[in-house]
Amino acid sequence: MRLKDKVAVITGGASGMGKATVHRFLAEGAKVVIADYNEATGAATLKEAAAAGYEANARFIRVDVAKEADVQAMIDCAVKEFGKLDILFNNAGVGGAIGPLTETSIEDWDYTFDVLAKGVFLGIKHGAKVMLAQGHGGSIINTASIAGLSGDGGPLVYSAAKAAVISLSQTAAVELAPHRIRVNAICPGFIATPLAEGRNPDSTRAAFAKSQPWPEHGSGDHIAGAALFLASDDSTFVTGEHLVVDGGLTAAGPELSKKFARGSARNASVSGITRGSTGEPPLLRKI
Repeated sequence: MRLKDKVAVITGGASGMGKATVHRFLAEGAKVVIADYNEATGAATLKEAAAAGYEANARFIRVDVAKEADVQAMIDCAVKEFGKLDILFNNAGVGGAIGPLTETSIEDWDYTFDVLAKGVFLGIKHGAKVMLAQGHGGSIINTASIAGLSGDGGPLVYSAAKAAVISLSQTAAVELAPHRIRVNAICPGFIATPLAEGRNPDSTRAAFAKSQPWPEHGSGDHIAGAALFLASDDSTFVTGEHLVVDGGLTAAGPELSKKFARGSARNASVSGITRGSTGEPPLLRKI
Protein backbone atom coordinates (compact mmCIF):
# COMPACT_ATOMS: atom_id res chain seq x y z
CA MET A 1 0.00 0.00 0.00
CA ARG A 2 1.53 3.25 -1.20
CA LEU A 3 0.17 5.47 1.59
CA LYS A 4 0.54 3.11 4.53
CA ASP A 5 0.62 5.04 7.84
CA LYS A 6 0.14 8.39 6.06
CA VAL A 7 -2.43 10.93 7.27
CA ALA A 8 -4.32 12.96 4.69
CA VAL A 9 -6.88 15.77 4.67
CA ILE A 10 -9.06 16.10 1.58
CA THR A 11 -11.32 19.14 1.13
CA GLY A 12 -14.40 18.70 -1.00
CA GLY A 13 -14.00 15.10 0.06
CA ALA A 14 -17.68 14.19 0.05
CA SER A 15 -18.35 14.49 -3.66
CA GLY A 16 -16.86 13.96 -7.09
CA MET A 17 -13.08 14.00 -7.40
CA GLY A 18 -12.56 14.47 -3.67
CA LYS A 19 -14.76 11.53 -2.77
CA ALA A 20 -13.02 9.27 -5.29
CA THR A 21 -9.69 10.31 -3.78
CA VAL A 22 -10.91 9.59 -0.25
CA HIS A 23 -11.74 6.02 -1.22
CA ARG A 24 -8.47 5.57 -3.14
CA PHE A 25 -6.33 6.91 -0.30
CA LEU A 26 -8.10 4.72 2.26
CA ALA A 27 -7.54 1.68 0.06
CA GLU A 28 -3.85 2.60 -0.16
CA GLY A 29 -3.47 2.57 3.62
CA ALA A 30 -3.95 6.23 4.54
CA LYS A 31 -5.93 7.68 7.41
CA VAL A 32 -8.19 10.38 5.97
CA VAL A 33 -10.03 13.43 7.25
CA ILE A 34 -12.94 14.12 4.92
CA ALA A 35 -13.57 17.86 4.91
CA ASP A 36 -16.65 19.21 3.16
CA TYR A 37 -19.24 21.98 3.39
CA ASN A 38 -22.12 19.56 2.83
CA GLU A 39 -22.85 17.62 6.03
CA ALA A 40 -25.32 15.23 4.37
CA THR A 41 -22.89 14.02 1.71
CA GLY A 42 -20.12 14.03 4.31
CA ALA A 43 -22.06 11.63 6.50
CA ALA A 44 -22.82 9.44 3.48
CA THR A 45 -19.15 9.29 2.48
CA LEU A 46 -18.14 8.40 6.02
CA LYS A 47 -20.76 5.62 5.99
CA GLU A 48 -19.35 4.29 2.71
CA ALA A 49 -15.86 4.25 4.19
CA ALA A 50 -17.11 2.31 7.19
CA ALA A 51 -18.91 -0.18 4.96
CA ALA A 52 -15.65 -0.77 3.10
CA GLY A 53 -13.89 -1.59 6.37
CA TYR A 54 -12.15 1.76 6.95
CA GLU A 55 -14.25 3.12 9.82
CA ALA A 56 -11.19 3.50 12.09
CA ASN A 57 -9.27 5.38 9.43
CA ALA A 58 -11.81 8.02 8.37
CA ARG A 59 -13.24 11.13 10.02
CA PHE A 60 -15.55 13.88 8.75
CA ILE A 61 -15.54 17.57 9.58
CA ARG A 62 -17.76 20.28 8.11
CA VAL A 63 -15.59 23.01 6.63
CA ASP A 64 -16.11 26.27 4.79
CA VAL A 65 -12.69 26.59 3.17
CA ALA A 66 -13.12 30.35 2.86
CA LYS A 67 -13.14 30.70 6.66
CA GLU A 68 -9.75 30.54 8.35
CA ALA A 69 -11.11 29.19 11.62
CA ASP A 70 -12.72 26.28 9.76
CA VAL A 71 -9.51 25.46 7.91
CA GLN A 72 -7.53 25.61 11.15
CA ALA A 73 -10.05 23.25 12.78
CA MET A 74 -9.75 20.87 9.83
CA ILE A 75 -5.98 20.62 10.20
CA ASP A 76 -6.29 20.32 13.98
CA CYS A 77 -8.74 17.44 13.48
CA ALA A 78 -6.13 15.44 11.57
CA VAL A 79 -3.49 15.96 14.25
CA LYS A 80 -5.90 15.26 17.11
CA GLU A 81 -7.45 12.14 15.57
CA PHE A 82 -4.43 10.64 13.80
CA GLY A 83 -1.39 12.33 15.33
CA LYS A 84 0.11 14.09 12.31
CA LEU A 85 -0.40 15.44 8.80
CA ASP A 86 1.43 14.07 5.75
CA ILE A 87 -0.83 14.97 2.83
CA LEU A 88 -3.21 17.87 2.18
CA PHE A 89 -5.42 17.87 -0.91
CA ASN A 90 -7.00 21.32 -1.33
CA ASN A 91 -9.72 20.15 -3.68
CA ALA A 92 -12.94 21.92 -2.63
CA GLY A 93 -14.56 23.84 -5.44
CA VAL A 94 -17.68 25.38 -6.93
CA GLY A 95 -18.62 26.50 -10.41
CA GLY A 96 -18.94 30.02 -9.07
CA ALA A 97 -19.70 33.08 -11.17
CA ILE A 98 -21.17 32.56 -14.64
CA GLY A 99 -22.34 34.89 -17.36
CA PRO A 100 -20.72 37.77 -19.28
CA LEU A 101 -18.02 39.75 -17.49
CA THR A 102 -20.05 42.94 -17.89
CA GLU A 103 -22.85 41.34 -15.85
CA THR A 104 -20.65 39.82 -13.14
CA SER A 105 -21.14 41.33 -9.69
CA ILE A 106 -18.44 41.97 -7.14
CA GLU A 107 -20.25 39.61 -4.76
CA ASP A 108 -20.15 36.76 -7.30
CA TRP A 109 -16.46 37.44 -7.99
CA ASP A 110 -15.64 37.43 -4.28
CA TYR A 111 -17.57 34.22 -3.58
CA THR A 112 -15.77 32.41 -6.41
CA PHE A 113 -12.31 33.58 -5.38
CA ASP A 114 -13.05 32.92 -1.70
CA VAL A 115 -13.72 29.24 -2.32
CA LEU A 116 -11.35 28.50 -5.19
CA ALA A 117 -8.31 30.65 -4.39
CA LYS A 118 -8.47 31.85 -0.79
CA GLY A 119 -9.49 28.38 0.31
CA VAL A 120 -6.32 26.95 -1.25
CA PHE A 121 -4.18 29.67 0.33
CA LEU A 122 -5.63 28.96 3.77
CA GLY A 123 -5.11 25.24 3.33
CA ILE A 124 -1.47 25.69 2.36
CA LYS A 125 -0.91 28.17 5.20
CA HIS A 126 -2.21 25.97 7.98
CA GLY A 127 -1.15 22.65 6.49
CA ALA A 128 2.41 23.91 6.01
CA LYS A 129 2.58 25.14 9.60
CA VAL A 130 1.99 21.63 10.88
CA MET A 131 4.31 20.02 8.35
CA LEU A 132 7.08 22.49 9.21
CA ALA A 133 6.70 21.76 12.91
CA GLN A 134 6.80 18.01 12.30
CA GLY A 135 10.06 18.34 10.38
CA HIS A 136 9.61 15.40 8.00
CA GLY A 137 8.14 17.12 4.96
CA GLY A 138 4.86 16.41 3.27
CA SER A 139 2.80 16.75 0.11
CA ILE A 140 0.29 19.50 -0.62
CA ILE A 141 -1.89 19.06 -3.70
CA ASN A 142 -4.19 21.74 -5.07
CA THR A 143 -7.01 21.34 -7.57
CA ALA A 144 -6.59 23.86 -10.36
CA SER A 145 -8.08 23.34 -13.84
CA ILE A 146 -7.29 23.50 -17.53
CA ALA A 147 -9.47 26.61 -17.34
CA GLY A 148 -6.52 28.33 -15.66
CA LEU A 149 -4.13 27.58 -18.51
CA SER A 150 -5.64 29.59 -21.36
CA GLY A 151 -8.57 31.66 -22.48
CA ASP A 152 -11.87 29.98 -23.38
CA GLY A 153 -11.27 27.04 -21.06
CA GLY A 154 -14.01 27.95 -18.58
CA PRO A 155 -16.05 30.85 -17.16
CA LEU A 156 -14.03 34.04 -16.70
CA VAL A 157 -13.93 34.29 -12.89
CA TYR A 158 -13.49 30.54 -12.44
CA SER A 159 -10.60 30.58 -14.92
CA ALA A 160 -8.92 33.51 -13.18
CA ALA A 161 -9.20 31.80 -9.80
CA LYS A 162 -7.76 28.56 -11.14
CA ALA A 163 -4.87 30.44 -12.74
CA ALA A 164 -4.22 31.91 -9.31
CA VAL A 165 -4.10 28.40 -7.84
CA ILE A 166 -1.46 27.35 -10.36
CA SER A 167 0.69 30.40 -9.58
CA LEU A 168 0.20 29.99 -5.83
CA SER A 169 1.24 26.34 -6.07
CA GLN A 170 4.44 27.24 -7.87
CA THR A 171 5.38 30.02 -5.48
CA ALA A 172 4.59 27.98 -2.37
CA ALA A 173 6.61 25.09 -3.80
CA VAL A 174 9.70 27.27 -4.02
CA GLU A 175 9.27 28.59 -0.47
CA LEU A 176 8.64 25.19 1.09
CA ALA A 177 11.07 23.04 -0.92
CA PRO A 178 13.96 23.45 1.57
CA HIS A 179 11.70 21.81 4.14
CA ARG A 180 10.88 18.86 1.85
CA ILE A 181 7.28 19.97 1.55
CA ARG A 182 6.12 19.46 -2.02
CA VAL A 183 3.35 21.61 -3.52
CA ASN A 184 1.74 20.64 -6.81
CA ALA A 185 -1.49 21.29 -8.67
CA ILE A 186 -3.76 19.04 -10.70
CA CYS A 187 -5.49 20.54 -13.73
CA PRO A 188 -8.54 18.42 -14.54
CA GLY A 189 -10.25 18.64 -17.89
CA PHE A 190 -13.89 17.73 -18.35
CA ILE A 191 -14.49 15.35 -15.43
CA ALA A 192 -17.95 13.85 -14.97
CA THR A 193 -18.80 14.72 -11.36
CA PRO A 194 -22.01 15.95 -9.70
CA LEU A 195 -20.63 19.50 -9.93
CA ALA A 196 -20.14 19.25 -13.69
CA GLU A 197 -23.03 16.96 -14.65
CA GLY A 198 -25.90 19.00 -13.23
CA ARG A 199 -29.31 17.53 -13.97
CA ASN A 200 -28.35 15.69 -17.16
CA PRO A 201 -25.45 13.34 -16.36
CA ASP A 202 -25.85 11.09 -19.39
CA SER A 203 -25.81 13.91 -21.94
CA THR A 204 -22.99 15.66 -20.09
CA ARG A 205 -20.81 12.56 -20.11
CA ALA A 206 -21.45 12.03 -23.80
CA ALA A 207 -20.58 15.65 -24.55
CA PHE A 208 -17.41 15.44 -22.49
CA ALA A 209 -16.29 12.29 -24.28
CA LYS A 210 -16.78 13.93 -27.69
CA SER A 211 -14.94 17.11 -26.73
CA GLN A 212 -11.49 15.54 -26.36
CA PRO A 213 -9.18 13.11 -28.18
CA TRP A 214 -9.55 10.35 -25.56
CA PRO A 215 -12.73 8.33 -26.27
CA GLU A 216 -14.11 8.11 -22.70
CA HIS A 217 -15.15 10.93 -20.39
CA GLY A 218 -13.01 11.76 -17.40
CA SER A 219 -14.01 10.49 -13.96
CA GLY A 220 -13.17 11.19 -10.36
CA ASP A 221 -11.06 8.03 -10.32
CA HIS A 222 -8.73 9.55 -12.91
CA ILE A 223 -8.07 12.51 -10.62
CA ALA A 224 -7.69 10.21 -7.62
CA GLY A 225 -4.94 8.36 -9.47
CA ALA A 226 -3.09 11.59 -10.19
CA ALA A 227 -3.48 12.68 -6.57
CA LEU A 228 -2.14 9.33 -5.39
CA PHE A 229 1.01 9.82 -7.47
CA LEU A 230 1.57 13.31 -6.08
CA ALA A 231 0.84 12.16 -2.52
CA SER A 232 3.14 9.13 -2.63
CA ASP A 233 6.90 8.76 -2.50
CA ASP A 234 6.83 8.09 -6.26
CA SER A 235 6.78 11.88 -6.75
CA THR A 236 9.48 12.76 -4.23
CA PHE A 237 11.34 14.94 -6.77
CA VAL A 238 8.20 16.59 -8.19
CA THR A 239 7.21 20.02 -6.86
CA GLY A 240 5.88 23.24 -8.36
CA GLU A 241 4.20 21.36 -11.18
CA HIS A 242 0.67 21.41 -12.59
CA LEU A 243 -0.32 17.97 -13.79
CA VAL A 244 -2.87 18.14 -16.62
CA VAL A 245 -5.41 15.30 -16.53
CA ASP A 246 -7.73 15.98 -19.45
CA GLY A 247 -7.77 13.18 -22.02
CA GLY A 248 -5.70 15.27 -24.43
CA LEU A 249 -8.15 18.18 -24.45
CA THR A 250 -5.54 20.88 -23.85
CA ALA A 251 -3.30 19.41 -26.51
CA ALA A 252 -6.17 19.69 -29.00
CA GLY A 253 -7.26 23.17 -27.80
CA PRO A 254 -10.26 23.63 -25.44
CA GLU A 255 -12.42 26.07 -27.50
CA LEU A 256 -15.03 25.69 -24.80
CA SER A 257 -17.46 28.24 -26.23
CA LYS A 258 -17.62 26.37 -29.54
CA LYS A 259 -18.13 22.95 -27.99
CA PHE A 260 -20.65 24.06 -25.38
CA ALA A 261 -22.16 27.08 -27.12
CA ARG A 262 -25.33 27.25 -25.02
CA GLY A 263 -23.31 27.50 -21.81
CA SER A 264 -20.79 30.07 -22.98
CA ALA A 265 -20.72 33.65 -21.77
CA ARG A 266 -21.25 35.06 -25.25
CA ASN A 267 -24.58 33.20 -25.53
CA ALA A 268 -25.63 33.51 -21.90
CA SER A 269 -29.13 34.51 -20.88
CA VAL A 270 -28.38 34.41 -17.17
CA SER A 271 -25.70 35.62 -14.78
CA GLY A 272 -24.89 34.71 -11.19
CA ILE A 273 -23.21 31.89 -9.30
CA THR A 274 -23.50 28.15 -8.98
CA ARG A 275 -22.59 26.46 -5.71
CA GLY A 276 -21.76 22.94 -6.84
CA SER A 277 -22.27 20.10 -4.38
CA THR A 278 -22.43 22.31 -1.27
CA GLY A 279 -26.15 21.62 -0.90
CA GLU A 280 -26.97 25.29 -1.43
CA PRO A 281 -28.97 26.47 -4.49
CA PRO A 282 -27.58 28.60 -7.33
CA LEU A 283 -28.30 32.31 -7.41
CA LEU A 284 -29.09 33.23 -11.01
CA ARG A 285 -30.64 36.28 -12.63
CA LYS A 286 -31.88 36.85 -16.17
CA ILE A 287 -30.06 39.34 -18.37
